[in-house]
Amino acid sequence: MRSLVELLRNGAAESSLNVSVTIIFFLAVTHTFLAARFTDLAHAVQRSHEARERASTRPPSPNVLAEILHLLGEVEVVFGFWVVPLIVVMTARVGWDATTHYLNDTVNYTEALFVVVIMALASTRPIVSLAETVVRTVATLWQATPAAWWTTILILGPLLGSIITEPAAMTICALLLARQFFDLGPSDRLKYATLGLLFVNVSIGGTLTHFAAPPVLIVARPWMWDTPFMLAHFGWRAVLAIVVSTVLVFLLFRREFVRLAARGDVLDIEQPDEDAVGTGAVLLPLPAWIIVVHVAFMAWTVANAQHPALFIGGFLFFLGFSRATASYQSRVDLKAPLLVGFFLGGLVIHGGLQAWWIRPVLSQLSEGPLFIGSTVLTAFNDNALITYLGTLVPDFDPRLKVALLAGAVTGGGLTVIANAPNPVGQALLGRFFDQAIHPWRLFVGALLPTLIAAAAFRI
Repeated sequence: MRSLVELLRNGAAESSLNVSVTIIFFLAVTHTFLAARFTDLAHAVQRSHEARERASTRPPSPNVLAEILHLLGEVEVVFGFWVVPLIVVMTARVGWDATTHYLNDTVNYTEALFVVVIMALASTRPIVSLAETVVRTVATLWQATPAAWWTTILILGPLLGSIITEPAAMTICALLLARQFFDLGPSDRLKYATLGLLFVNVSIGGTLTHFAAPPVLIVARPWMWDTPFMLAHFGWRAVLAIVVSTVLVFLLFRREFVRLAARGDVLDIEQPDEDAVGTGAVLLPLPAWIIVVHVAFMAWTVANAQHPALFIGGFLFFLGFSRATASYQSRVDLKAPLLVGFFLGGLVIHGGLQAWWIRPVLSQLSEGPLFIGSTVLTAFNDNALITYLGTLVPDFDPRLKVALLAGAVTGGGLTVIANAPNPVGQALLGRFFDQAIHPWRLFVGALLPTLIAAAAFRI
């Protein structure tokens, strides 16, 4: 412990910039926990503004302060917002050239760009319809009740993430849960338990292969891990944890599921293409070839996940195809994917400057403490960054490598910032939480499945 303290002290003394950027990073993390407060304050300011305008007989209008507070309450905006003071501090300390070199040449935005594209593709009507057909087939075995949909989505969906990537799995799971579960109006306790379970299951569900989960993808090449290795060391444990966690949460809320089943079926409403809105146009039934083409675009994106020029170029072709087949398409919604990409871009900018203290912490821990430390650190940072820093530790013991990755994926559901796909789920399901997901309640909701995952990976 003394050597670790000395390493951290030396890192802080090496450059005053290290301490400054870490303070800004923790302020940004604190902001994520206070986002719901900003949203509540924005609503209060707007109500007060509207009350004053009604008293003066003026037409209602948005209040500038309320809009600013609402922006600060968007979790997806937080890390990008705190990049501004980061740039100011870095420019003052090391100069503009060094700052732009870091932002433009050092930071890798590939993951953020990939999430934008794969999220947009995965949320299209053909892909969601295909996924829904697969899930419906399984759910029908249990009479397609809300409980059957809920259980099938939360078990099968995250495991599909090992094939179609975790961001795509999160997108599909969130969309299906919104239609088949959240629209029924479950209690807040069940909402947060479901969200926490979804985040944890997706985080560990991508570990059956070596290419689908961001924290795995980063270490697979330098550590020479392939899919058979992942299945042997992580895959079966992840399946065990997902099944046990989902069944236990279901048993805890089984009475509420009975009440939800009595509320009737959920309407499955398609969102038409933006140019068809207001024209009376009706979406045509989906032919098989449209679905095949969409799957091909997703396969191209996944296969070229490390090559932005290729998957972005493919996405541009996809937008043209979507326009040409608008009669079969739902609207391509880019707002949520772009917000999530902005979130991840800001996170990697901040995270890349935290190596001075995270790397010594990782290198000084033994197997058990490293697993716990990796789990805890993941709650305050993107788990892909944690595993990336592990690749920088020289002569890393193979057992420590396994412990590091196991901890990183185990803690991936505790906070929104812990795993890259989590902001995707928040963006798609936030409307069911009054647009403000409370971090502490999410932490509590994810605690049980996190403990079960920890037990499975430490067997």
